[in-house]
Amino acid sequence: MMRNDRLGLYVHIPFCARKCLYCDFLSYAATEKTMVEYCRTLVQEMVLWGRERHIQGREVDTVFIGGGTPSLLSVENMAPVLKGIYDNFSLTEDVEFTLECNSGTVTKEKLRCYRQYGVNRLSIGLQSANNRELEQLGRIHTWEQFSETFAMARELQFNNINIDVMAAIPEQTLESYDTTLRRVLDLQPEHISAYSLIIEEGTPYYERYAENPPVSEETDRHMYQLTGEKLAGAGYERYEISNYAGDGYMCHHNVKYWRREAYLGLGLGAASFLYFDGVPVRLGNTRELEDYGRQVKAGKMPIAEKETLTMEEEMAEFMFLGLRCTKGVSKREFEAYFHRKMKDVYGNIIAELKGMDLLAEDKDWIALTPKGIDVSNVIFAKFI
Repeated sequence: MMRNDRLGLYVHIPFCARKCLYCDFLSYAATEKTMVEYCRTLVQEMVLWGRERHIQGREVDTVFIGGGTPSLLSVENMAPVLKGIYDNFSLTEDVEFTLECNSGTVTKEKLRCYRQYGVNRLSIGLQSANNRELEQLGRIHTWEQFSETFAMARELQFNNINIDVMAAIPEQTLESYDTTLRRVLDLQPEHISAYSLIIEEGTPYYERYAENPPVSEETDRHMYQLTGEKLAGAGYERYEISNYAGDGYMCHHNVKYWRREAYLGLGLGAASFLYFDGVPVRLGNTRELEDYGRQVKAGKMPIAEKETLTMEEEMAEFMFLGLRCTKGVSKREFEAYFHRKMKDVYGNIIAELKGMDLLAEDKDWIALTPKGIDVSNVIFAKFI
């Protein structure tokens, strides 16, 4: 179902030790003073939202602290943020509580702090097990440092860990990517997110590679196929285009995004998707740090963008977000929510894509075929 009385919570920490060359996320290096002040303001924003009538009393069943690099924060800065979540929101006993971290910024003291406040899932950025490739990306860690971080997390009994890996990196070969996958699988993480490098405008990589991608389209496609084969062979289920999970370990927070369930975003530039009295609304916080602090301290929500979705926009989102999941979209859920049959709205598009072997259909579900996954962005555009 798209409607779920339980809420997801996203908390944005925009700070990094150094911005990676490919990254277009809202993140940057900052002074200790800036980080201290930001964390105080973040907790103040939690207080504001905790009193909001659409949020007050709602159970929170997923929390995701992302960035940036949340593990860059000292224990003294992170502990009040974690405490603030519990003080202002009602977390379920079985809450999935994820924190992103990067090697080179993690210590046992920090991991103990996370455990103390109920963090039960870590997402660790690796990208590559090849140190030269990591250097090309502008990462601050080596494969050896990553391995130490992973071992440290296991020692402190984190038994739900995601590892991020990336294909189509400069100087990467099919052989070196295969080595990365093999090394990751040797660690037996519960979840793996595998993406191809995207050259984003406004990044150093855009200036360098926009006209001349670092890896050929053919090699990228082979890497993509290799990912699916090796991870499936190791027992991981591909439940979304770029995400693979061991049995029972899919990321429930991310599933909320794809199934259009409500989530509240806190922090600089954070996005929310909420139902206000049954009306779906997308919100975006200001992306300016000074403005964020000024508004929150004045007792105002730091919202810079607000969009109330039309039914046509909702139906489009239902399709192109839902089709990211390998299970696909339910015709029954579509009709129950919109009071219209999916075939009456998108019948021609579905028939066209089925005819090209890009969609598969059974009694209730419509999903991407393996061929459709390869050209998923083209398919999603059909529904916009």
